[in-house]
Amino acid sequence: MSARAEVVVITGASAGVGRAVAHAFAKRGAQVGLLARDRRKLDATQREVESLGGRAIAIQTDVADFEQVEAAAEAVEAQLGPIDVWVNDAMATIFARFVDIEPEEFKRATEVTYLGAVHGTMAALRRMVPRNRGVVVQVGSALAYRAIPLQSAYCGAKFAMRGFTDSVRTELLHDGSDVWITMVQLPALNTPQFGWCRTKLPNHPQPVPPIYQPEVAADAVYWAAHQRRREIDVGLSSVKAIVGNKIAPRFADWYLARTGFKSQQIEDMPVERPAGNLFDPVPEGSTHGIFDAQARTRSYQLWATTHRPLLAAAAAGLAGAVAGVTRVVRG
Repeated sequence: MSARAEVVVITGASAGVGRAVAHAFAKRGAQVGLLARDRRKLDATQREVESLGGRAIAIQTDVADFEQVEAAAEAVEAQLGPIDVWVNDAMATIFARFVDIEPEEFKRATEVTYLGAVHGTMAALRRMVPRNRGVVVQVGSALAYRAIPLQSAYCGAKFAMRGFTDSVRTELLHDGSDVWITMVQLPALNTPQFGWCRTKLPNHPQPVPPIYQPEVAADAVYWAAHQRRREIDVGLSSVKAIVGNKIAPRFADWYLARTGFKSQQIEDMPVERPAGNLFDPVPEGSTHGIFDAQARTRSYQLWATTHRPLLAAAAAGLAGAVAGVTRVVRG
């Protein structure tokens, strides 16, 4: 009797990282519940998943509404079976100085990016904890540790997601549960969000280089879903931001105050759609954004992170070889 195909739920699955994550699971034959607001983009993602060897159902869902998330979880289990992995990726944001953001804009970005992850985790754990198995993957960011200007809503949501995740993890450990919760901290990525987000900047938003393709993030999410790692950092830039902020946060404040405004805008490229998708989805969708020419397709840091036993064995072998040569020379 063949093993049951893995059942996965992905929020924010219609574009960017979520869509790339759906592809990654589909290539391994998973059954995927795709959650997002826009029906057309969801249907396109569903076709891609099935063309890659997976099975998918598309469920139009606004993750800011818990009842919609709970209903989606019920539908996935009814059609695909018990959920093994839940990936919280949905996000919405606004690029602007904090003083230029309206309360309802900040609230909406927080409800989608932070509370969306809370709602997804609630729905997942309601099913996983009684079965004593399952994994929740929070798609985070280096900005969960080091906030930057012009992204106060997004940074605040990612900080909150990290704190919430740590709290839930300790509760699961206290209970001796086999359910696992992990977080993947991502670098700057070439996703469509920079063309979709609400913005009040004079020029088109861009990720702070170096930029990686969404498939790098997807590989990390897939790997994290099948390991017992507390947290995964992706890209050397993420490691530098996280560690650097721990060592010298005041210097990071000064540096970002000087460079953070210019580095997040494309010079002489006016914004075409300032309203963005904060409250309503936009019709077009894809995995990649407009930065393909600059984006890196691999991360050597991520490879090292996911191949620690191999590196440890190689280091031990090298140390043994050096010791052997030293003994010969001394002899």
